[in-house]
Amino acid sequence: MSSLISASVSSPASLNSPLEAKAELAKLLAEKQRRRDTTKLQRYRPYAKQREFHAAGAVHRERLFMAGNQLGKTYSGAAEAAIHLTGDYPVWWQGRRFDRPVRFWAGSETNEVTRDGAQRLLVGEPKDEAQWGTGLIPKASLLDWTRRQGVPDALDGVMVRHTTGGISILGFKSYDMGRTKWQGETLDGVWFDEEPPSDIYFEGLTRTNATNGMVYLTFTPLKGMSDVVHQFIQDCGLE
Repeated sequence: MSSLISASVSSPASLNSPLEAKAELAKLLAEKQRRRDTTKLQRYRPYAKQREFHAAGAVHRERLFMAGNQLGKTYSGAAEAAIHLTGDYPVWWQGRRFDRPVRFWAGSETNEVTRDGAQRLLVGEPKDEAQWGTGLIPKASLLDWTRRQGVPDALDGVMVRHTTGGISILGFKSYDMGRTKWQGETLDGVWFDEEPPSDIYFEGLTRTNATNGMVYLTFTPLKGMSDVVHQFIQDCGLE
């Protein structure tokens, strides 16, 4: 009888074990999600047109990914910037490679548009600093940032750990700053997200002359046959 009683009475520890198991599972699932959120670049798998766009960087200093809305143009632009900034080139990569830390700019029409587009994709949700590090720049590589004065939640730039051990620099810009704010720096690359005015475009291109760097654009052609669009069409022999 005593053995039967001892076998049927549960200890406090065993009574708590289902709750502990659920808590442990919740912790493991949360950690799994955290790791996914902070390592998005590792899972970037471009479709054919995106891959063609990246590969063209191996032979062309100037590139344009022009397509309709919601087709992954901005995402591919952000992914390429993150790849160069970190130096973590995936096995499928056929585009240009830098063997050292780089200096890049990313810009769009206004500071707010840059914040809600390029910054959000690269760093994370602008309005929630706890999520900075959940963009395409891996959290472990996002070393520091500086804020832009006068624009809520906008960053002026970030510092990114490069695989060589050095530090890459990314600055955020906007077209409404005017051409003079795009002067003076020597850069390895410029990413224009949304179509820039021609003077801004050529100023950005000039920033990369000394390094034989690159510029690339991602946008939907909402301005018709602008000077920038016309240049690419002409250079590609499509006229």
